[in-house]
Amino acid sequence: MTFASILGQAKPLTLLSRALETGRLAHAYLFAGPDGVGKTTVALELAAVLLCRGPQADHPCGVCPGCVKFQSGNHPDFLRIRPDGAAIKIDQIRELKKAFNFAPFESRLRVVLLEEVHTMRREAGNSLLKVLEEPPPGNLLILVGAGAGSILDTIVSRCQVIPFTPLPLDLAATVIRRHRPDVDEAGSHALAALADGCPGQALTLEADGILALYRRILEPLTTAGQEKTADRVERALALAADLAEAKEGMAPLLALLRIFVQNVMAAHGGSTARGWAPEVARARERWNFDQLSAKMAAIDLAEQALARNCNRGLTSEVLLLDFFDSGSPLH
Repeated sequence: MTFASILGQAKPLTLLSRALETGRLAHAYLFAGPDGVGKTTVALELAAVLLCRGPQADHPCGVCPGCVKFQSGNHPDFLRIRPDGAAIKIDQIRELKKAFNFAPFESRLRVVLLEEVHTMRREAGNSLLKVLEEPPPGNLLILVGAGAGSILDTIVSRCQVIPFTPLPLDLAATVIRRHRPDVDEAGSHALAALADGCPGQALTLEADGILALYRRILEPLTTAGQEKTADRVERALALAADLAEAKEGMAPLLALLRIFVQNVMAAHGGSTARGWAPEVARARERWNFDQLSAKMAAIDLAEQALARNCNRGLTSEVLLLDFFDSGSPLH
């Protein structure tokens, strides 16, 4: 991979490319922004460039011993620290400081990647602060975390902050399809919208089966054939059981249903809904604005019940029975 192959985040990539070209790297960077927008991907690519023995502009050669070791995860001058459980702990920072007592083994620079630094406990943060105040030569630290506001101000002030932002939805959908070619254009756009332009978050939702369950719910609601009331109720209850089993995935699935209903409402208003066009077109023909408003109200009630920790099974049944009833064909 090269910087040029990374989609989006033009400003961070430009800043880092310029630093590489001029050789004026900071001693510590903070890549700050929402989860799933490419912070860690860019951090790893920067590390690959710095540990390559024959880098070309802003990308590693891929074949030198440094590149081979980095790609295999065995480079002695690359340290990667992740939270131990829920947080980065002080013992992890102490071990890191021990490594700083020695010069890099093979490269001119040791690269340290600290992920999810917003989870760092205060004592660990204060210990790391001493390193940032007096950075040992031959070391570069890359801190990756949520918005700078969730990280100790003293740490933020001693790093060069590189802000990362959500991607435009079209670009986020492209990133999703690059990683998951089996997800079609419609699904990638739906996931991109649900994750608010954060492809990493979207891919997690897809891996958890949220999109597949969403499609199973959507399909009988928008197909042309009419079902008997008993069959419709049976199908709704079966899907409700699956929805309740989704556990943490229930909230994002409700958000997907909300996006779909909003798109159908926009189609009624003359707008062209993107992503789920075939389903939106069918739903537009089957449901009037009052029916769509009823669906939106059903989602509101389900989300409120979820926030109050009400029974997930009952909440799912009420939602889908209401959804399937108000979504019956006009006649």
